[in-house]
Amino acid sequence: MIAVYDAAGEVVGAADRAEVYRDGIWHASAGVLVRSGDGERIYVHRRTDTKMVFAGMHDCLAGGVVGPGESTEETAVRELAEELGITDVEAPRFVAKVAWDGQWQGKPMRCHLFAYELRYDGPIRHQWEEIADGWWWTDAELRAHLADPDWPFVPDTLALVDDLLT
Repeated sequence: MIAVYDAAGEVVGAADRAEVYRDGIWHASAGVLVRSGDGERIYVHRRTDTKMVFAGMHDCLAGGVVGPGESTEETAVRELAEELGITDVEAPRFVAKVAWDGQWQGKPMRCHLFAYELRYDGPIRHQWEEIADGWWWTDAELRAHLADPDWPFVPDTLALVDDLLT
């Protein structure tokens, strides 16, 4: 079950994840942009080929969907721990929000994406069911890869990437 939102960004209930994706129901996700302590590099990863949405694509946010009764900050902290093994850190800083009304595999997908940022220099431990690989890139390297069709990037993060990069 995941939290269901309305188009304005307010929680209105909960539904099964498969139903939300199948029917294009508004929901929310929260992700964390992990920057090195000096702010010079960003952790970018490739999603596994077994993910329900955006399988095999690249992303610069460790994140996931908001659960019923969960705040977006709680989701961000939970996903940071699950996907990258980052725990026992200060709460990430809220950076941006975007309402993304797009398509995935020919079906509508509607999501309020909440982006946070964390400065971090510790170890990264992938959850191998979700993250296939990862790299530290500068903002310029990430921008170059975003322009390269051989590096497909998740479309919802693309909707706010300019708000995240320097």
